This record gives sequence, C-alpha cells and structure tokens, in this order.
Amino acid sequence: MSIFKALRLAIACSVAKSVTAVVRGLKLSAGSVLPGAIARKIFPNVLPELFNQAKKGVILVVGTNGKTTTSLLIKAILTAQGYKIAHNATGANLINGLATALLESANLVGKLDIDYAILEVDENIVPILLKTCTPTHMVTLNLFRDQLDRYGEVDTISKRWQEAIAPLPKETTIIVNGDDPTLNHFGQQLEQTVKFFGLTEPERYLDEIPHASDAIYCPVCGTHLTYQGVYLSHLGDYHCDNCGFAKQSLDIHSPEWGQILIGIYNKYNTMAAALLAETLGIHRDVINEEIQGFKAAFGRAEELKVEGKDVRILLSKNPVGMNESIRAVMDLQKQGKTSTALMILNDRDQDGTDVSWIWDVDMENLTKYPGKIIISGDRAHDMALRLHYCQGKADLKVETDLEKSIQMALDVTPVDQTLHIVPTYTAMLDVRQILTGRKIL
Repeated sequence: MSIFKALRLAIACSVAKSVTAVVRGLKLSAGSVLPGAIARKIFPNVLPELFNQAKKGVILVVGTNGKTTTSLLIKAILTAQGYKIAHNATGANLINGLATALLESANLVGKLDIDYAILEVDENIVPILLKTCTPTHMVTLNLFRDQLDRYGEVDTISKRWQEAIAPLPKETTIIVNGDDPTLNHFGQQLEQTVKFFGLTEPERYLDEIPHASDAIYCPVCGTHLTYQGVYLSHLGDYHCDNCGFAKQSLDIHSPEWGQILIGIYNKYNTMAAALLAETLGIHRDVINEEIQGFKAAFGRAEELKVEGKDVRILLSKNPVGMNESIRAVMDLQKQGKTSTALMILNDRDQDGTDVSWIWDVDMENLTKYPGKIIISGDRAHDMALRLHYCQGKADLKVETDLEKSIQMALDVTPVDQTLHIVPTYTAMLDVRQILTGRKIL
C-alpha cells in the first residue's frame, strides 16, 4: 500500500472510531452503519483494503433467511479454536455495515490483526461486494421471496450470484444448500470447490407443500418438480421427471449432527456452519461441542426472562420465515407449552413496505388451537384482518401501542408457559428496546 493510501486509511479509521464513540456514548444507536459510511466517503477503497488484511481468509454468509444465526455459529466454532475474528455481529449486512464491522476490529491507523472476517451479507449486494472482495469461502443458505419491491424473484437473484461468483478463484469453497432446487442447480454450474448440505429425514416432511413455496419448477427445463417431500417451503427431496435434474448427493447429512436451537430452519443453519467448519479442518467432535453450547442471536429464537416469565422472540420477515415461526409455536401448542402469541407487523423501509405477503402465510396453523393472540405494530389491522379470515379458535386482540401490547401479552401468559413474540425486523428492534433497554441498530 502506498503512503498516500495508508494515510487515507488511517484518517478514515480514526474518524470512524470517533463517530462510533460519540454515537454510542450518547446512546443514539449501536453505531453499526454510520461509521462505515463516513469512512467510505473519506477513503472509498477502505473495505477492500481491510478485507485484504484477513490472514486466513474471508467467509461470506448469504441467503434470505438464517444469515445472522449461521455466521454467529461459525464465529463461535472458530473462536473456540483460538482464531481471531472480525464479524458484523449486529446484523448490519449492507456495504456500510460491513465496513463498520471491520473498522471496529482495526487499530487507529487501520491495521487488522485477524485470521478470518466472517460477514453475513444481504443477498442483493453480493454482486456489488464481489467486485471488491475475494472471499475464501461462501455459505449460500437459501433463496426465498423477500421484499419483492427491492429484490425481485429468486431466479433473478440466483443468476446474479452465479455471474458474480464465476470469476472467483477455483480454490474458493462454496457451501450450498442442496435441498433448495435453485441453489442446487446454481452450485452444479460453478467451477469453484462446491460442497452440499441438506436434510435426510423423511419423517420430518410437511403434510403438503406450503403456499409460500417459491421454486417448485425445474431450474433446467421448467417442468414441475416431483417432490418425495418438503421440509420447509420448497426445500426438500426432489427430482425432475422430464430432464433428470435432481438433488445433489450431500457432503453432510442432518442425522449426523446435534441441534440446540428450535426449528427446521435452525437445523439447516447448523449444518451449513458445521460443513464450513469441516472444510477448515476442524474436528467433528469440537464442532458438535460448540453447537450444543450455542446461544441464539438477538431476535432469532432468542429467549428472555421478563417479569418472571419466559419469552421467546421469533423474527419473521417473509412468508417462509413466518411459516416456520408458526410451525415452532404450533409444535409447542400441541404439547400444551404455550397458548399466547404476540404478532407484530411493521412496514418500514427495513421491513419492506408491501405487507401483502402475510396472505401467503399459513396463519390457519396458528389459530387452530385455543389461546390468545395479541396483534400490534404499524400495520396491526392488516394482520388482524388476515387472522380473522382464518376463522380459528384463538382469541384475537388488537393493541396498536407496542409497549401496551407487550404488557397485555405478558399478563395473559401463564407462568408455566412461554410467550412467543413474532415480529418483523424493525418491530423486533423495538421489542428488544422495550424488554432489554437496548436497541441493536
């Protein structure tokens, strides 16, 4: 690096750290985006310069759902092995958030002393990021419809990913969810080192393909795929009767691994992290030990104790995510372990302003059991209407004041049961602010 570049990097880093200190000192936010934005104004190449300082490599975690949990689990496994890690732990996964995370790990002149950068990346900026970053590993979790007003359909995103990844070095390792037909096909086209994970548990098949399934047609010839069964949305065991396209043989199978977090979606997250760790030469026993001691990321099946009662927050920002949250709640309803849910729907920029996706969610599964459902958020009445049309057994109550709705839900939750809060993204931040006094972003 030239002296001029080194000076600009040092200035950018010093200013970013000063901004972070001020923002956090005044308790304005966690300072996870603004410092990176300012640093990039001062030195536009700050991100690639920092990426290049990771001694062993850069690990990118991409996909619609599960990025935060998976990247945090990878970090836990590698940290236990003594590696030094930089990680965007707050979940700020756009360019400025990535820059902020790396700047925070650097010293005042912009020097990084890390082995790996582990970064969750918004699916829409992958092509932009790969123009300035050459990762050693990428973990591709899934592709679902999410904020169509911003991202477009899953095949569009997959095509962009493939075009962006194609120029990467052949030794780059790409971890692919083989249960996702779109990603399975995408992985089969790559010339890099590709490894596949997926489920092999037919007893966990859903009774039918959910309404929110996105990719049930063959990515090769367009014929309707034949499914032996689905585990989650369009993820499952499948083949094409027309052209022979089928699920790739897997490098890692679900029964081989333990799981500490609830939900099928977290089984996928666990396997993705485990396969990545194995490619780095970490022993399976060590990986499983970290899995069993893992704690959920904020809002992602996070468990809190509030007023002596158990509370679990299940972030749900798209049809598939909400279906899986409802599935987790329904499993506990069957066992008599929960009878209260708080549903919170917002439509702010980070959530996506189009909330019509709630009509793709199988809400009937939530309302089929007796219990209480409190409804809140900026679009509480939209959610209430959707739940009303289910004509289920649940007792519905609307309270648009979020703080009051949380208290109402706590009051009606028996002490021996768990209150499940199912919020969209910005609602999750607000809920945590109320319950813990700390907002993430």
